[in-house]
Amino acid sequence: MQETSKPIDRQSLLAEANRLIREHEDTLAGIEATDVTQRNGVLIFSGEFYLDEQGLPTPKSTAVFNMFKYLAHALSEKYHLID
Repeated sequence: MQETSKPIDRQSLLAEANRLIREHEDTLAGIEATDVTQRNGVLIFSGEFYLDEQGLPTPKSTAVFNMFKYLAHALSEKYHLID
């Protein structure tokens, strides 16, 4: 993947990811990527997962997971982290 992807720093990538989140038709208010790592050429985004009082997933947790999965697919082919 890295042979065809562009290098990008973490802050620029998070800015791009959060732009994509805001523009996505299935987004929910408050979803934000706050960190990103890279493993085996795949960008892994993280942020608030909106768990309930018992630490269990809520419906918003599923939306966050799906959005981060979308970001991984959309951005891993385009970029690789340089920091």
